[in-house]
Amino acid sequence: MKRFSLGVAVAVFLSACSGGDGPGNTETAASSPRVSGVLSTREAKQLFGGMDAGSLQSPAAYGSYSKGCAAGAVQLPETGPTWQAMRLSRNRNWGLPVTVGFLQDLSRIAAREPGWEGLYLGDISQPRGGPMLTGHASHQIGLDADIWMRAPDRLNLSRTERENISSISMRRSSGAFVNDRWTRSHHNIIKAAASDPRVARIFVFPGAKVQMCNDETGDRSYLRKIRPWYGHHYHFHVRLACPPGMRGCVDQDPPPRGDGCADAQAWVNNILNPPPPDPNAPPPRPRRELTMGDLPAQCAAVLASN
Repeated sequence: MKRFSLGVAVAVFLSACSGGDGPGNTETAASSPRVSGVLSTREAKQLFGGMDAGSLQSPAAYGSYSKGCAAGAVQLPETGPTWQAMRLSRNRNWGLPVTVGFLQDLSRIAAREPGWEGLYLGDISQPRGGPMLTGHASHQIGLDADIWMRAPDRLNLSRTERENISSISMRRSSGAFVNDRWTRSHHNIIKAAASDPRVARIFVFPGAKVQMCNDETGDRSYLRKIRPWYGHHYHFHVRLACPPGMRGCVDQDPPPRGDGCADAQAWVNNILNPPPPDPNAPPPRPRRELTMGDLPAQCAAVLASN
């Protein structure tokens, strides 16, 4: 059952009737219509973070990966023949059906790798997407998923074990290189994910991308989708493209042409030999919490739906 007061639900209903590369990216396409009225000033993460179940609507993504919501999301089963969802207390094992299907497919591929029983799956989205109470700036429209780098040796972890077990870091030298835990199986699983036509991008730490570039001897076209980004050494982040015909979904710009290996090497070079700070650079601006007024207008109906 969803934790959502009747007063807020009524307000939502009335209101409904009236480029960057990384996970918190800037997308293309014009902004969607926004929520109007009193609800527009409400902090979106408090509303979406309080939902316990998906909306009874047709599956749809509204807005962008870092500013949107998800209608008709489905819950990835906690345990399957080749996967386990981790950190169940977060209730973030929800996504659009295409995402859940992709993760199940990839887990079957991973289970064919030596030493891998399948996949440990981290955060996907909240039951109705939207901004999260803690953590990610993205994962808002049910099309992002985190996949642990840790090879599962068993798939019968209890709920308590899933709260306490951790993934394993693959990085060395602050992410400039992979460490000795990195295997060809990591390469193969990430390659399989990037080769899937449903996938738009995969984020990994720079050293992993460079290692994959150095080790690949066959078709390199999939490497274009693998992008270096901060962190992402305990897990890799898969971002699916907007499904065909889903008009409210805003895709990210396609990755630059080419395999991206030179860009990844530049990241590594900057890790090993950091450039001097720019004395004229403006101080970073604190991230403002999103309100309902920042989200597409359809997100009010997503909240109000049964």
